[in-house]
Amino acid sequence: MMWRLAVTFLLKMEDHKPEEYVELRVDDKTTMKVEEHFDVLDENGNLTGKTKARSAVHRDGDFHRAVHVWIFAESTKELLLQKRSDDKDSWAGLWDISSAGHISAGDASLNSARRELAEELGVTLPAEAFEFLFVYLQQSVTNEGTFVNNEYNDVYLITTADPIPLEAFELQESEVSAVKYMPYREYIEALRKGDPAYVDYETDGPYGKFFQTLAERYDGDAVKREEKLKKQVARYVPVKLTAEMGQLSKGDKTALEKIVEAAHQMDSIFLEQLWGTNPALKKHLMDTASKEGATSFDKLKLVYYLINKGPWSLLDDGEAFLSSADSALVLAPDAVKKVPGFEGLRYRAAFPATKPPGSNFYPADMSKQEFEEWKESHCMEKVAEATGFFTVIRRPSDVTDATHSPASTSGDRDLRVIPYSKQYNAGLQIAVKKLLEAAQVAENPSLQKYLKARAAAFLSNDYYEADVAWMDLNSPVDVTMGPYETYKDGLFGYKATFEAYIGIKDEDATEKVELFGHHLQELENHLPMDDKHKKKGVTAAPIRVIQLAFNSGDVGGAQTLAFNLPNDERIKKERGTAMVMMKNVNQAKFDSILLPIAKVLIDPSQQSLVDFDSFFTHTLCHECCHGIGPSNITLPDGTATTVRKELQELYSPLEEAKADIVGLWALHYLLDKGFLPASLEQSMYVAFLAGCFRSVRFGLAEAHGWGQAVQFNFLLEKGGFKSNNDGTFWVDFGKVRQAVEDLGHVILTLQANGDKEGGRSLLAKYGVLTPELGGALERLKAVEVPIDIAPYFDLP
Repeated sequence: MMWRLAVTFLLKMEDHKPEEYVELRVDDKTTMKVEEHFDVLDENGNLTGKTKARSAVHRDGDFHRAVHVWIFAESTKELLLQKRSDDKDSWAGLWDISSAGHISAGDASLNSARRELAEELGVTLPAEAFEFLFVYLQQSVTNEGTFVNNEYNDVYLITTADPIPLEAFELQESEVSAVKYMPYREYIEALRKGDPAYVDYETDGPYGKFFQTLAERYDGDAVKREEKLKKQVARYVPVKLTAEMGQLSKGDKTALEKIVEAAHQMDSIFLEQLWGTNPALKKHLMDTASKEGATSFDKLKLVYYLINKGPWSLLDDGEAFLSSADSALVLAPDAVKKVPGFEGLRYRAAFPATKPPGSNFYPADMSKQEFEEWKESHCMEKVAEATGFFTVIRRPSDVTDATHSPASTSGDRDLRVIPYSKQYNAGLQIAVKKLLEAAQVAENPSLQKYLKARAAAFLSNDYYEADVAWMDLNSPVDVTMGPYETYKDGLFGYKATFEAYIGIKDEDATEKVELFGHHLQELENHLPMDDKHKKKGVTAAPIRVIQLAFNSGDVGGAQTLAFNLPNDERIKKERGTAMVMMKNVNQAKFDSILLPIAKVLIDPSQQSLVDFDSFFTHTLCHECCHGIGPSNITLPDGTATTVRKELQELYSPLEEAKADIVGLWALHYLLDKGFLPASLEQSMYVAFLAGCFRSVRFGLAEAHGWGQAVQFNFLLEKGGFKSNNDGTFWVDFGKVRQAVEDLGHVILTLQANGDKEGGRSLLAKYGVLTPELGGALERLKAVEVPIDIAPYFDLP
């Protein structure tokens, strides 16, 4: 019966073009052809859940998806063009994009791009050769109104060192009749003149972004670009951080050396987490900057790369300061047919022009909608694994082990969940070896226990015991190493990045700050939110103050002052959290950044109130307040969940804003109780005001900066902060305390309710660059106050 229906279907479709069919394998000997189906989109490009045959889609004008793949040769500045077959049902016989094609129903964008290139031209390249540029909505009506095209095109660029010999291509006769290279400037001119031999593309409209990209990279003003990069680098002030190690025993000093060696692996792993070609980019920049004849521009690129740990400027909302043209060349000897005298195709290891929100945790072409739909079709256990901290998501075509065979050329929208212990096994194995060597010589029992537990966690992917051991750590050598923060997962805030902070414990300072940990439950009991949301049994958070001796991994851009860990909700519920304060980092930022900011933006009458003790004390209280307030919550429908899972990508900025504003509230509460000196009552608010400008300068795409903008704008609106005509600001001590409590109530309540829409509204209203805030930032830029420090270390 199935065969009879299939034959009837094919007979009805016999007048359609061959390109409308795809082969469907029935068994090892039998294949049948069926008409290609597409996913139907809404007008905004979102999946509707419907699929339709190709002919029906173009007949009815349904929105659908396709890919454009351009091949560009650097040495000649030429684009590869293909001539469409005379049998094509659209733009037959015209010169067109290097390769293009529809995305079949159930398929993924990048998989489609790779397949189309292989089928049409015989060019087989890995995913890292494809640079995603933008999405282009192409709308047209041809063939006397019978072919309606409403097509969302994912535009990709492949950059090769040299042109590929034309005889190396294997053309698909039904699609392509010829190929040629053409200087990209000549091609633009042909399009502008409306040359009828070429498929028409706008050169100055939305599609003009493609041609603009080539012009900027290969014909742009290099001097101007270098000057821009100098200004970007100048926003960081280099600071050497040292830590006194005289107190360490011989065994602990030897252990420290091994721990630092392990920490270097956190750097390597993090580079890969940020983007797949990132490690190759780093090596290429280092090799280029160190070779004889390297230019100042070559060295500058490396300096700023090392600050950001990638090609995207963290202070510029993730905009790339490098392009794929600055990246490494990779030889692909078997990418095309063998041709005498041609050693093989060399391509640039690509990365997108804007930092992808999902970094390298998810497939580059995966949307939030796709992931949410995948979750709905899988069991709770698999979903929990996929949304956990320590797994990456991949398509079947990217998984080639014995368990998961590579995908076919279609239907690649299924997803695979891979644990970190497998994905980053090579680097983790090295780290494990070094940590176990360190544990053998370390003399502190708690350090030995932590190092062994962390090594075991790297191999098992279960970090619970290691996190418990970290909380109990009480050692002269303080170590935090592993996957922790989720800021780089801008899609959902699920995935943790690897990092390492190694310091020497400051015993005197640690004793002084334990006060906060002893009052967490009392602070929880008095939080400005409904009593029904308050937790019982909040455990005093261990507090350690260190002098930072080394860091690596996810430590690029804005340097953290302190951190509060772990993020595992089980441990937070059972034992609370622990925090580490880096006093030398705090002092460096205060001296190099906060004092200069205060001189420019704080009313002269209050400048003297900006002191290090206030700044450091609020930073401490900020970290303490990550441990109080809502975490495990129950929704109105009775669902037990967490704030992190409900707020997703909004969790980080709102949690940072909560810790900041509740920390300020908590300082005043403890001051009223006599636990803090009365001298802080005014200075803590003025130091906080100056600190607002410091954090917002990190950018509104960064969690701390976005959250800080919310606080500044809210307190300004409520009168707690006031502005002068000369652009300076001051604190109204009669109003600021109530404004702080009001904002604390708003954020704590939306967290307790898992209210993502409320969080979105709060961020949309207050997390913006208002005229007051924008003007302040311009004044700081004009006097060139550094935005942050760029630490370097002087280890023995």
